[in-house]
Amino acid sequence: MAIGLLVISGCTSLPPITVTTPPPHDFPAEGFSHKTFAQLLKRYVADGRVDYDAWHANNASLIELDSYIAALAAYSPENTPQRFAKENDRKAYWLYAYNALVIKAVLDRWPLDSVTDVKAPLELVKGYGFFYQQQFIVGGKTYNLYDIEHEKVLKGWDDPRAHYVLNCASGSCPVIRPELPTGDALEPFLNKAMHDFLSNPKNITIDHANKKINLSLIFSWYEKDFLNDMHRRGLPVEHGIVDYLINVASAGMKGELEAAVNYTVSYDEYDWDINKTTKSKK
Repeated sequence: MAIGLLVISGCTSLPPITVTTPPPHDFPAEGFSHKTFAQLLKRYVADGRVDYDAWHANNASLIELDSYIAALAAYSPENTPQRFAKENDRKAYWLYAYNALVIKAVLDRWPLDSVTDVKAPLELVKGYGFFYQQQFIVGGKTYNLYDIEHEKVLKGWDDPRAHYVLNCASGSCPVIRPELPTGDALEPFLNKAMHDFLSNPKNITIDHANKKINLSLIFSWYEKDFLNDMHRRGLPVEHGIVDYLINVASAGMKGELEAAVNYTVSYDEYDWDINKTTKSKK
């Protein structure tokens, strides 16, 4: 989840982050398996936060992540479309690739207080070095995190629920989830991620006394994506982002938002601190 970064013509990128480890030994001859990454997330993620200390200290786990990254480097929906039979398999691939590469980039620089500490030679906007300058090999092609998010997930998908799953290793990002469903199982997963994000008071708070709605900055950065989803479904947008939230919120939050539809909307400062925890699952 990166802010709208500027593309600077002629600005030199960092060399691609590559791995020498082969894909997992049990990687299937057909399809694409996210099992290795899922097992690592179950081991090192607690309450949506990552125990980078423990992960970084475990060389075997670093090699396991590299083996998954090697599979991403070798296969993608673009260069091996036969491995991704369903549209949801292709969607899941790019979502999980993004999250895995973010974690890889953090672990390679650990300890790291914030992704914004990874600086470009010319850092015009916050996060430019992390999201745009560093690159990865995915399906035989070179991508940065910004391009994966915007060109492979958001532009190619047109589903704003992706914003509730993409994790940029920062405190205000949606939590990272150990479950990595594909196929038909992806739909309920995306809906749950959306409702979990909307029900978290860190992301939406309604102050009836002062007639204010405080929202995550994600709703400002990507307002166009959320409102375009309303337009595609033929739904009216009279009150901007609040109409979108009313449409997708659970019953309790929906009623609260309907009562606050004319309130002033403000956006909270984004927390760029690393989403770390000291509690790992052994």
